[in-house]
Amino acid sequence: MFKHILIPTDGTELSEKAIRQGIAFAKSIGARVTAFHAAPRYHHVTLQEGAFKAVDLPMHREFDEQDKARAETFLEIARKAAREAGVPCESLVEINNFPHEAIIKAAQEKGCDLIFMASHGKSTISALLMGSETVEVLTHSSVPVLLWR
Repeated sequence: MFKHILIPTDGTELSEKAIRQGIAFAKSIGARVTAFHAAPRYHHVTLQEGAFKAVDLPMHREFDEQDKARAETFLEIARKAAREAGVPCESLVEINNFPHEAIIKAAQEKGCDLIFMASHGKSTISALLMGSETVEVLTHSSVPVLLWR
């Protein structure tokens, strides 16, 4: 059975519920968990010499740090729930504009054998129009994915 479960969170209420369910599932099978959040990287683009160029500004590092701090509040929910359930838990934040890629990479690098994540329940049409990180993870992950809704 599964021994190490990655539980990504985006900070939403549904994601928080999925964290609790994922931890309960982990407890029932004797697995450990890694809680994970991918925060966006901010880019500033300027027009220089007739071309658009990305510029790294000092404020970008400040934004990254603010996002990491905000992510820690999401991840503390998971750490607390895991402590209360007696489930071993570590947490990880990555700055990445493509959460699905970061989720898959984290699962592989941490040696997770399952990704337990929330499905936000978008209709097929809205998922196609707006994109869905869940669909991207399902499509591209070699690690099994269990969706909670």
